[in-house]
Amino acid sequence: MAFYRRVGSVPPKRHTQHRRPDGGLYAEELMGEEGFSSDSALLYHRGIPSALVDARPWELPDQTLTPNAPLVPRHLKLHDLFPGEEHKGTDPVTGRRLVLGNADVRISYAVSSLTSPYYRNATGDECVFVERGAATVETVFGALEVGRGDYVVIPRATTHRWVPTGEEPLRTYAVEANSHIAPPKRYLSRYGQFLEHAPYCERDLRGPSEPMLAEGTDVEVYVKHRAPGGLAGTVHVVPDHPFDVVGWDGCLYPYAFDVADFEPITGRVHQPPPVHQVFEGAGFVICNFVPRKVDYHPLAVPVPYYHSNVDSDEVMFYVDGDYEARKGSGIGKGSISLHPGGHSHGPQPGAVERSLGAEAFDELAVMVDTFRPLDLGEAGTASDDGKYAWSWSGRGPSGG
Repeated sequence: MAFYRRVGSVPPKRHTQHRRPDGGLYAEELMGEEGFSSDSALLYHRGIPSALVDARPWELPDQTLTPNAPLVPRHLKLHDLFPGEEHKGTDPVTGRRLVLGNADVRISYAVSSLTSPYYRNATGDECVFVERGAATVETVFGALEVGRGDYVVIPRATTHRWVPTGEEPLRTYAVEANSHIAPPKRYLSRYGQFLEHAPYCERDLRGPSEPMLAEGTDVEVYVKHRAPGGLAGTVHVVPDHPFDVVGWDGCLYPYAFDVADFEPITGRVHQPPPVHQVFEGAGFVICNFVPRKVDYHPLAVPVPYYHSNVDSDEVMFYVDGDYEARKGSGIGKGSISLHPGGHSHGPQPGAVERSLGAEAFDELAVMVDTFRPLDLGEAGTASDDGKYAWSWSGRGPSGG
């Protein structure tokens, strides 16, 4: 995130001595992307950030992927994945269930009430959307208070943990990249500032505002990392608490963005999905459809036209409101629709006529478009309603 922040105690000049009150040196750590050639931050630790006292394997949650075969659109009912009081035994990291994935991105869902372990994703950035509930996200950079409607963007290899707060279970929709996640380039100047036509800007982003210091010894940090043939997990045991940063500065840090601060771009006729884009990563984009006024041409058709995205799979997570184009399909809050490349999709029968004359849509959805085919994770297979593909024709393969 090319937006400079300075938090806590840092020396006037980088890579110079920064001493503790007792005269000893703080340990300077450069956390940077793309091999010293992109955004970075300098962190000043009380201890040695490389120190380990033990390590052991961590068996990751089921990462198995199954091809979407035969190729059909699917309706996945995420709210069925954590029935009853199951959330009381899960946390927002180890409790994630893999819904969809490919070589570029993995989409998971969790409902939880427990505090997560200290966690570091070394495979890529994470963008976690908070569907419901609230939490404190404690990080080596400081803490973020997040709640319903927040995106939480956490850079690769940031040590952090999720602490659910309040009475309501925490529902999180995690988009894990194998790359970095950033605002769309077309909304940024060549120096990284948001431009005037962008639907949000720096004022809308909430970063840590003060250091977070904690005490502890032999602390476990769960690390998800790359390995030959896929992903692996390791638990690092560090001698001193990882939250020992007295100050940092730079352009790389976790931040939160409330979807309610996204200003929708509208027009006289229907606008294409890229106007709803909020973030991008290598091989995918993230968009959001928010409550908004709709097309105001006298003959406008407010719902989307049928479209065949020949280069991408489309994943829509329906968060709130009443999504006009999907009426009659069984899709509701907590649903995902998967529209794969190779299948033309669009409004349900009757949706076009019902939308004529509408002035506004009250809907909230998060969309991920990928440029490689998506496979089904175990949670995707478990939550598939098995009948969405036939919703446009009104009958299934048996003719019934």
